[in-house]
Amino acid sequence: MAVTMDGPASNLRKRKSNGNLNSDNILNGKSTALLKVNAMPTEHGQEMDKKLDEHQSYEFGGPIGVTAMMVGFPLLMYYLWICLWFYRGKFVYPTSVEDIRPFLNKMGQHIYEGAYPTKFAWVTYCGLTAIQLIFAQLMPGLTQNGLPVPSLGYKALPYHCNALYSWYATLALAYGLHKTGIYRLPWIIENYGPIMTVALIVSFSVSVLIDVCGRLFHYGGKPMRLSGNVIYDHFMGITLNPRLGRIDLKMFAEVRVPWVLLFLISLSGVVKQYEELGRVSYNMIHMLLATGLYINACAKGEHMIPQTWDMFHEKFGWMLIFWNMAGVPFTYCYPVIYMARASPATYEFPLWGNIAMFVTLVTFYYIFDCSMAQKSNFKMHQQGEHNPRKAFPVLYGSDLKDPSYIQTKHGNKLLTGGLWRYARKINYTADWIQACTWGLTAGFNTPITMFYPIFFLAVLTHRCGRDFAKCSVKYGEDWDEYCKVVRWKFIPYIY
Repeated sequence: MAVTMDGPASNLRKRKSNGNLNSDNILNGKSTALLKVNAMPTEHGQEMDKKLDEHQSYEFGGPIGVTAMMVGFPLLMYYLWICLWFYRGKFVYPTSVEDIRPFLNKMGQHIYEGAYPTKFAWVTYCGLTAIQLIFAQLMPGLTQNGLPVPSLGYKALPYHCNALYSWYATLALAYGLHKTGIYRLPWIIENYGPIMTVALIVSFSVSVLIDVCGRLFHYGGKPMRLSGNVIYDHFMGITLNPRLGRIDLKMFAEVRVPWVLLFLISLSGVVKQYEELGRVSYNMIHMLLATGLYINACAKGEHMIPQTWDMFHEKFGWMLIFWNMAGVPFTYCYPVIYMARASPATYEFPLWGNIAMFVTLVTFYYIFDCSMAQKSNFKMHQQGEHNPRKAFPVLYGSDLKDPSYIQTKHGNKLLTGGLWRYARKINYTADWIQACTWGLTAGFNTPITMFYPIFFLAVLTHRCGRDFAKCSVKYGEDWDEYCKVVRWKFIPYIY
């Protein structure tokens, strides 16, 4: 029977990390990092982990569902961009059967004229990615061991975390290039279509390359959880930990590409609006603040990302590669695209509306950032790998003292204290409400600018189901006990 306990996680015995890791072994998914005794599951927990590391059932609708997504999402991105760019957010469609072919021809013409992958677009997207890779390789930072990975015999991989320095260096570089005229910021949004096309091409290419290398050369570790269906396995991924030197490609794709590019798109919209109108609307500033807070949170908390489910369990397949390299930066920015091409009079709010938007954003940003830090710090304390970091902003309550938890037969502790007593995914709650403020910046002129919060709600709800199903297998009756203590799944007192 699981029991709710209180105790200082910081009392766990610490082990020093082995600084002389064999990089070839790490690249091959055979890290020689020290095993963390404090995080070692029980024999029962190890048996449950074996079940989770086997393919048991199809997700996302199986081969048909994932094929539909791999084909449908890029087409949807082009369609929504066309509606925003050429028709001010109005949905366009054929008016009759006879109009279908002319309509498709018109859509193709829009893509050719407005989204052809130009040399400038290739230089922009690939140049930014290359700069981020260089920064990730060379910038100073700290090394954080991740959670012990069952498929590696419960060895923990080291992660070099220098996103914060890379983020500041990116800001300085963007400022310098803009002021000198070498690369002016408005060019990003003016070439949004071509850059998006390059992002799509690169994301598909990278996913194929990672897939082939994983299958043929076990790049990133041995293939695992394969269903036997080539398309489905390509979508979910082949291996867990592909690396380039000391760069973990999965963490790189999650932090360095999408949120940096999304912020730069927002910044591009701000500068363009100022140059054209001589002022910047609060709505545009809100998007810049929101995306800036998000990338800064990712950068300052990068050392906590190795403790997350994405790093620990999700394989590096099309799903993660496409959405991080193309989907996130080129769909979450739709309000910026609309505002850059419309009069502020069509979307600006009165003063009270701006205040409400600002207060909502900063309140739920605090809940989001603080809750993520609470859980990650809790895990690192258990593992004996806690590395306090005073990166701005340091939020009050982000490192819990003597939190309540449920001890499981697996060996893990399930946090029930702090913000996590209100919902099992309280971070999702705050993340989604932030997303709503992003979508509302463009007013109520078109549903397209609300794509992010609408899509994100579906993603988060589905992810709750996926995560809870896996936790039920992993923890058994202890998970049932946890669900009685933390009753609400996603939205406190509602769901």
